[in-house]
Amino acid sequence: MGEKMRLDRLLAECGEGTRSEVKTYIKKGRVSVNGAVVKDNGLKVDLAEDEVIFGGHRVVYEKFRYFMLNKPQGCVSATRDGLSATVLDLLNGEITRDLFPVGRLDKDTEGFLLITNDGQLGHELLSPRKHVDKCYIACVTKALEPAQIEKFRQGVDVGDDKLTMPAGIELVTGAAATPYEVAAAAAGIIRRSGATEKYGESMAGFQETYKVTLQEGRYHQVKRMFEAFGSKVVYLKRISMGDVCLDESLAPGEYRRLTEDEVEALRR
Repeated sequence: MGEKMRLDRLLAECGEGTRSEVKTYIKKGRVSVNGAVVKDNGLKVDLAEDEVIFGGHRVVYEKFRYFMLNKPQGCVSATRDGLSATVLDLLNGEITRDLFPVGRLDKDTEGFLLITNDGQLGHELLSPRKHVDKCYIACVTKALEPAQIEKFRQGVDVGDDKLTMPAGIELVTGAAATPYEVAAAAAGIIRRSGATEKYGESMAGFQETYKVTLQEGRYHQVKRMFEAFGSKVVYLKRISMGDVCLDESLAPGEYRRLTEDEVEALRR
């Protein structure tokens, strides 16, 4: 025997309608459980064992859902915003009312964003005490000196009450034709055409590209850390969280569900 749930609640939480709508569907005999038509809204169904059919398809309940989004620039990492599109708006066809982004990426930052309804996992991934790595590709206007890189690794004064936690930083600039291609090559991401034109003006002054690894997520942290050394971030992309990397087949704005292995990797 598994967890049980009221039939009307199951249908509503699976996106088959509002609570009042699904009650009407049930009373009209449009729902069957284990092959028999059921008209009792309050019937308790076993989520693991019972087969619920509505509208010709089986209704399957998922307690937790996990999505990997390649967040594009110009999109807000929030559940709602009065002025701009949010990351939830990009999950076309999904039931989003209980979903939230795990952490925030700035409006002009791209890359890996986990969207889920698993609050416990979200808390653990964001807690500095859990030491979960978040890796970024940062294109900046000024290369850091060796002594500055060492300070970056030890902790930076960004104007808060205390220094940032120790961070990883690695120079990844290669002989690419454009700054965007540098970032793409460093991240291992396949790029679409037109990227140079899209990012050329905003990346004025680009000089070097770094891979940065953080275990905390302060406001504008990567940008503020480089600014502490007189360098400006002109392009920023998160490429991984924990042991899960951004799927290189996802173009900005695209998403997919996490695999079971990826979910387990995040939980470790």
